Amino acid sequence: MDGVIYHGNTLLPGVKEFVEWMKAEKKQFLFLTNNSAPTPQELSEKLHRLGLDISANHFYTSALSTAKFLKSQKPHGGSCYVIGEPGLTYALYEHGFTMSSENPDYVVIGEGNSHNYEKLTKALNLIAKGAKLIGTNPDTNGVTDDGMVLGTGTFLAALELASGKKSFSCGKPSSLMMSYALKQLQGLSKEDVCIIGDRMDTDILAGVYADIDPVLVMSGVTTLDNLFVDAYRPYIVLNGVGEISGGVVETQPIKKKQ
Repeated sequence: MDGVIYHGNTLLPGVKEFVEWMKAEKKQFLFLTNNSAPTPQELSEKLHRLGLDISANHFYTSALSTAKFLKSQKPHGGSCYVIGEPGLTYALYEHGFTMSSENPDYVVIGEGNSHNYEKLTKALNLIAKGAKLIGTNPDTNGVTDDGMVLGTGTFLAALELASGKKSFSCGKPSSLMMSYALKQLQGLSKEDVCIIGDRMDTDILAGVYADIDPVLVMSGVTTLDNLFVDAYRPYIVLNGVGEISGGVVETQPIKKKQ
């Protein structure tokens, strides 16, 4: 959502018009985020503070995707050692999982500011005893108002290297999250939807993996310098979501640098 809908606590140009257009046209929509820290209700409240009235059922987080996947693996519930924020633990609780630091079924890594050497060492030893390593997403970094921060994928990589075990990530670009999200859009197939995002390595790749048209907006982290680096391309490139609804975002030609 950051880089598409807002930057930090500032709504991006054209977003309000875009949301109003979707509502007026009775479009089904979901806001997908790899951030496992907030709950859907917290995301709804944040957008309300920014001037958008969007109910919690319009948000789908990597925490929900992770909890749903683990539920599919253990229908009767299980136990998790979690390094993350309340949005992740709440989603796991809601799907029948308890939190445990003693012989859990899974070690689950999400976003947060509480990651430290002690917790990662604890996770490493639990993995050595048989716990499966799960990540909410593979993002190696994120962007804040203060600059870059370490992402979930960075901690997963450290645990993989130390344990010799591979992790499984449930957020974008996994087609798993896309499949779960699509089921929230009643009566729609892959051909009826698109995914809009600002990151080539998560949003656009998620569309490619799921065979859903990916739309790249240049209002976030992607620049002209890295637009043409990857083997895959977006279906279309826009400067911002406001262009979809005829909002205030100005159109500029997207050209590859020579």
